[in-house]
Amino acid sequence: MALRPIGLAVVAAAMATPILWLPEIAVGRDGVALFSQYLGMTALIAMATSQLIATRWLGVEQVFGPLDQSYRLHKWLGLWALVASFLHDTIDAEMRGLGRETALVEAAETAGEISLYGLLILVAITVATFIPYHLWKWTHRFIGVFFVLSAIHYLFILKPFSNGDPLGLYMGLICLIGLVAYAYTSAPRRFRPSRAYTATSITEEGNALAVELSPVGRPIKHRAGQFAFISFPGVGMHEPHPFTISMAPNKDGHIRMSIAPLGDYTVRLMSRIVEGAEARVEGPFGDFGIARGPQVWVAAGIGVTPFAAMAQALGPDDGPVTMIYCVRDRSKAAHLAELERAAADKSNLTLTLRETGSEGRLDADVVASIAGDLKKSTVLYCGPAALRDVLASGLGKHGVSARRFRYELFEIRTGIGMKKLLKYLTERGAPERISKLMSKTAG
Repeated sequence: MALRPIGLAVVAAAMATPILWLPEIAVGRDGVALFSQYLGMTALIAMATSQLIATRWLGVEQVFGPLDQSYRLHKWLGLWALVASFLHDTIDAEMRGLGRETALVEAAETAGEISLYGLLILVAITVATFIPYHLWKWTHRFIGVFFVLSAIHYLFILKPFSNGDPLGLYMGLICLIGLVAYAYTSAPRRFRPSRAYTATSITEEGNALAVELSPVGRPIKHRAGQFAFISFPGVGMHEPHPFTISMAPNKDGHIRMSIAPLGDYTVRLMSRIVEGAEARVEGPFGDFGIARGPQVWVAAGIGVTPFAAMAQALGPDDGPVTMIYCVRDRSKAAHLAELERAAADKSNLTLTLRETGSEGRLDADVVASIAGDLKKSTVLYCGPAALRDVLASGLGKHGVSARRFRYELFEIRTGIGMKKLLKYLTERGAPERISKLMSKTAG
């Protein structure tokens, strides 16, 4: 599912609103400096919106779209905040006749510089994917600190309007929203809504572990295909991590997560998880579920998890569904026996296992050869990004429009666009300016 147009409109309107007051402020002022200040305001708005999305508050998905897409917007807002801040710092924003620079004004200017180059360092850490996930996640929290510094910078620097003017009040509200969101995401986990669960069953499924969780009290209410953020404080895994719920809703409220060793977090979790372990579940989130009409489900590796739940939930009036399960070999296929039973029991579900080790890689032509005419089908995909890109570029010639190719996009930590951005900033002397700032603050 894509970002919701209303969410994009909200972001665009928020960034455009300061323009309502700028023409009047611009009279007799340096237009280039005013433009630089406007760029700084858009950076602040982007950071505040990014903080708002990070709360995962009820309503975020309704406004911005399913959480995977909302987090995609979260990432790009962070990148825009960095670019706009860098341009704001590069283009002289100083205006004459605004008053005397005090120690408070100088401190606010320094706060803005620290925020800018702090964001640059976070981008560098994000690109450096060799840094373990839990360490990256810890450093990522500093984006809120840099927002606080940016807000201080805005509130106390000299500017051609006061904080009590309409534009000042508007930007003050933006700062307040961002600060409240940051305070919420920084608060202890016990203050955030979650449900208590216990791990009651752990079984091997191919190269994955299937962990069934039973509720302690009221369970979450999810739909097949959704995901949740789950932490295991009982085994020292306090950081919530997104996992697709690989079990359809049931009367007992049990849920299941399937863990594959795809990163340092999941490897550590697989080595620690035991029956009886306490879990906290936040959610559910997402909108990746059973579509209407003919469907083709393409699962690759542990991407089978939403389809395992959806196969359980598939009703006689759904589909028909052709599922293609792509794995290197049969021994690594999680939930395969369960899916084979579902295909045997449900006349509207057909399952094909594609073993790439012996049958070759999957692509759009292979999907079409297995599923037949795709012109009226919705193709749902879950798996590695590389195969997703192959299918996205090849399904069009088989009559599958971009709107009918659906997938979830949980790639918060990605180098897409970031390496080029980092190169651009480096070529313009950002590292030297960071060094200069550090010397200045140390002195």
